[in-house]
Amino acid sequence: MEEPSVICGGRRRPLTLGRSLFDEADELAIVVPASCRRTGRCHECVVEVRRGKSQLSPPTPAEAFLRPGFRLACQATVERADRDLEFRVLRRLLRIQLAPDIASSEVDPAVAIVDGRVVADDGTDLGDAGGPLVGVAIDVGTTTVVLELVDLAAGTLLALAAFENPQQFGGSDVMTRIGYDTDVPGELARALRRAINFELRRLTAQLGLDRRQLVEGMIVGNPTMRDLMFRVDVGPLGRIPFRSLSETDLREGRATTTTLVRRAHEVGLLLHPTARVTGGPIVASHVGADSVADLVAVRALDRGLPFLIVDIGTNTEVIASDGSRLVAASGPAGPAFEGGGLGNGMAGAEGAIESVRLVGGRFEVSTIGGGPPEGICGSGLVDLLAELERAGWMSRTGKLRDGATRIPIVADRNISFSRGDIGHLGVAKAATAIGQRVLLRRLGLEPSDLDRVYLAGGFANALDSERAIAIGLLVPAPLDRIVRAGNASVAGARALLLSRRLRAELEAIVRRIEHIELEAEPDFFELFTDGCLFEPIAS
Repeated sequence: MEEPSVICGGRRRPLTLGRSLFDEADELAIVVPASCRRTGRCHECVVEVRRGKSQLSPPTPAEAFLRPGFRLACQATVERADRDLEFRVLRRLLRIQLAPDIASSEVDPAVAIVDGRVVADDGTDLGDAGGPLVGVAIDVGTTTVVLELVDLAAGTLLALAAFENPQQFGGSDVMTRIGYDTDVPGELARALRRAINFELRRLTAQLGLDRRQLVEGMIVGNPTMRDLMFRVDVGPLGRIPFRSLSETDLREGRATTTTLVRRAHEVGLLLHPTARVTGGPIVASHVGADSVADLVAVRALDRGLPFLIVDIGTNTEVIASDGSRLVAASGPAGPAFEGGGLGNGMAGAEGAIESVRLVGGRFEVSTIGGGPPEGICGSGLVDLLAELERAGWMSRTGKLRDGATRIPIVADRNISFSRGDIGHLGVAKAATAIGQRVLLRRLGLEPSDLDRVYLAGGFANALDSERAIAIGLLVPAPLDRIVRAGNASVAGARALLLSRRLRAELEAIVRRIEHIELEAEPDFFELFTDGCLFEPIAS
């Protein structure tokens, strides 16, 4: 019998009694973030225990904020060693899919050097100029956070990072996190700020920058993520009529915009303390500043032709236009296509299976980084579903052949795919498909009428469009009109950071967008049932 092992990040070593999970991570050369010298105070070293929970010491008072299955690595100690123990670090660095260079190249930032002083356009004096002025663009997604440092004078990208949102201990979707924030106020916001500040310290150290050179920030995200970042109560977003406080203030005349503006010290970010940090405007309900930033990045309105933007994520958002009218909707797709909730799912990090082919009855896979597979990310899941359906191994309703409940994908790595996984992906796919179908119907458009279909989101660049159409994830538009826009939200945030004109124009554009409540459609449940089938989306 093999000696019990501790496993993390595809690495393993013999399990040792008395060690904390932090100690075990050290031995495996796995980086676990922390800033309190492993005392349990900073709450940064959250890990998810995937196997062997019973072998660990009971949770300590410092871990009271965590949901079952999550531990602080510095507090969880190995008390038994009779079986394998597997855990994962929540804040892994992810592959970055840069958006094509289609965002505005205009450079007219709101902060400049005037007579040797750094001055913002609202008159704020940030002191003597001590080097290049740097802006920070951040896309806060439910599953992934992307951050860029930008030279405000040259308009060039200095550094970027993408990492998993560490708030997963509070739930995998926005509604669960809203409930968690009600029960444990402030903990999700603290986790996010600490993660962003960790990356800011790392990147500024690499570039030899002082934090006082970070003179402006632009943050986009869905309304829940944005409001958490700005310490705004997200409770109203979790109950009917599902509105951010900023949307309510606009509707009731207490504000003229849904844009949020704070100083860096107010939101707790390691920029110049008085630097202005802006939260981009939202549309309505759960259609947020991230989808608006997508619109900026791809410059879809410049063409004056019908288009569709699909930002596939935990909260999938869709914007469509017939060339003049603009409509938008969101759907709670959940984290399945970002690896969450699946037996062997994972985000797009090194070791994730990103491509799958079924050849001669065997699966051929390729991974990010080319190393041994650890799990399957979004593009690999789309490939896998399409291959199973094509080969007759899965029906259009998602049933596996011969009544199987699970099939091995990479047997020697214990990576498999289950009937339950298919069900999760079917629901996620339906939420994405309904938005596209309803918006096109509202505009009187067929998929063939679209001049462009822009795919945004973390795995958009690796997505096989033909296979996505085949399983009903995307509308059947001509393949040559599908544009992979990568992490378009952060590209849009960067463009807004660099252009005062774009910010002003965007406020007017947001007011033109009609929000469509998908659940209010009279045939919503019929559309949802159709969307769960693994077949092309009907007109």
